[in-house]
Amino acid sequence: MPLRVLILGANGFIGSSLTRAILEQKDWEVYGLDIGSHKLEDSLGNPRFKFVEGDITINREYIEYHVKKCDVVIPLVAIANPIQYVKDPLRVFELDFEANLAVVRQAAKYKKRIIFPSTSEVYGMCPDAKLDEAESSLVYGPIERQRWIYACSKQLLDRVIYAYGVRDNVDYTLFRPFNWIGPKLDDVFEAKEGSSRLFTQFISNVIFKKPLQLVDGGKQSRSFTFIDDGIDALLRIIENKNGCASRQIFNLGNPRNNVSVAELAKLIIAEFRNFPEYREHAAKAKTVVVPSKQYFGKYYQDIQRRVPSITNAKKQLGWNPKVNLKRAIRLTLDYHLAHKDYQLE
Repeated sequence: MPLRVLILGANGFIGSSLTRAILEQKDWEVYGLDIGSHKLEDSLGNPRFKFVEGDITINREYIEYHVKKCDVVIPLVAIANPIQYVKDPLRVFELDFEANLAVVRQAAKYKKRIIFPSTSEVYGMCPDAKLDEAESSLVYGPIERQRWIYACSKQLLDRVIYAYGVRDNVDYTLFRPFNWIGPKLDDVFEAKEGSSRLFTQFISNVIFKKPLQLVDGGKQSRSFTFIDDGIDALLRIIENKNGCASRQIFNLGNPRNNVSVAELAKLIIAEFRNFPEYREHAAKAKTVVVPSKQYFGKYYQDIQRRVPSITNAKKQLGWNPKVNLKRAIRLTLDYHLAHKDYQLE
């Protein structure tokens, strides 16, 4: 019998990409739930994909039934935008922790394998040159710095899932995406400042001839990872050949793509020059420095460096990210500039 995979948040950036990859590359069945389906157009007609429009905080009977029915549970629903951490921290906690805790408890109750999206942010302001799943400390700022509620919510669920593994022998994998980027991350044609995450916000700024805002000068660095590389790792985790991913924590990032935010802005502007229709946009593009308090609010605190150790993923999964940052930017622009009518609903 084919593997049955439940994806909660199937219409998100990761969920929609994972669903499509499973249907294209595997014989598994996918059951998906989300509040919309606009990113799933390539998958909705597939007979191995059963999708229901719903909310994980409301459709609890559906979730319990499908947790019982499926072999693997992947709860991807979360608010993952720093501006929201600062502006609406309780909503972040309620969805990212409380709603997902209910799903984790169902998976533990029925002894189902759970693959949970932790985050690179759990490491916080850890000073390690490379962040290691087993050794690096998780370092956060004071309570008033509300941006840490996201990382705290994810970290506590990591610990809960780990504890279920120890006490109840629940099979799990925790994966920590490091700044995954690519098509459909956000809507680049939504011009409202702050509506998107960093990568797509910069693309949107060039399209609409707005300055690219470098928070505190853009000296912070991130290790950007193309979505296809991340999905390759997730397929290996779900397959779990010889139990290679069981009770493991994996950093899934590309340390070779570690650049500062200011450098990322330059790379994006440069790549726009390869599109004749946007050459003038690129020529006029400029960056401006903005204080973090002005951009995010006074409760924000930043992370200066975030580089993953991927030794465990290489060893256990045989995984190694392949797409360099320049190509990742090009592939993303190829998609969005060819889909000018693409809009989030």
